[in-house]
Amino acid sequence: MPTIAVIAPGAMGSAIGARLSEHGARVLTSLDGRGAASRARAEAAGMAHAEDAELAAADILLSIVPPADAETLARRLAPALAAAGRKPVYIDANAVSPETVGRIAGIVAATGTPFLDGAILGLPPKPGAKGPRVYVSGADTTPALVLRDRGLDLRVCPGAIGAASSLKMSYAGLNKGLTALAAIMILAAERAGAGAALLAELAENEPALLARFAKGLPDMAPKAARWAPEMAEIAGFLGADAAGRQVFAGYAALYRHLAAEAGESDIAALIRFAAAAAER
Repeated sequence: MPTIAVIAPGAMGSAIGARLSEHGARVLTSLDGRGAASRARAEAAGMAHAEDAELAAADILLSIVPPADAETLARRLAPALAAAGRKPVYIDANAVSPETVGRIAGIVAATGTPFLDGAILGLPPKPGAKGPRVYVSGADTTPALVLRDRGLDLRVCPGAIGAASSLKMSYAGLNKGLTALAAIMILAAERAGAGAALLAELAENEPALLARFAKGLPDMAPKAARWAPEMAEIAGFLGADAAGRQVFAGYAALYRHLAAEAGESDIAALIRFAAAAAER
């Protein structure tokens, strides 16, 4: 039975932990500093708490944390990884840029631990559904195939460290960037009194887009705080593309606003628009 450490038991981490556990893996996590909700998710998913030394002794260590915490987690685990007699394969599966994942890879490599770049595309796994897609890239992706055997839709992304993260940045930029653009223009239309007209026009000429917004805007609302730093990572990924960096820096600012108290009325307006769209 393989031992897989999944850090942390958030919405995605706990769902992936449950999928692995259901397929016969022993799944560990860290509950240090976690609240009651995280502890309940971990317990329901069959994930057992472990100290850093035991996490570092797993076969696979999956890092699934908010983008801003990815490098911090690697630094925290570095002493335990260095001390481990048998190293795990460390897979950073966070929504971070190739530049950030390169720094994380350096931290992990200094401990003698094998490292793979990872990317999760799609929603948390649900019973009866195959997704999400979990991509890995790096020099030797063979050890990660145990995740496929334990229920994950694991795919190899050709290329070195940074390839999987580049895929994640590009896909998330299109997916969550389109949601940000929709929010901006819907709010502008609402402020100008043209919200109902925009809804009618989309229903007539862009029904697929309207259906996407009807689903995507309510889904975004509770996640805006997590999406903001991801947009900042995408801005960094765009490198020399000054216009692209400016666009995604603006999206990061938008999501920070929508996550704050000052954005509550805008979130309410977007939810109303989405509800009206769903009724078309």
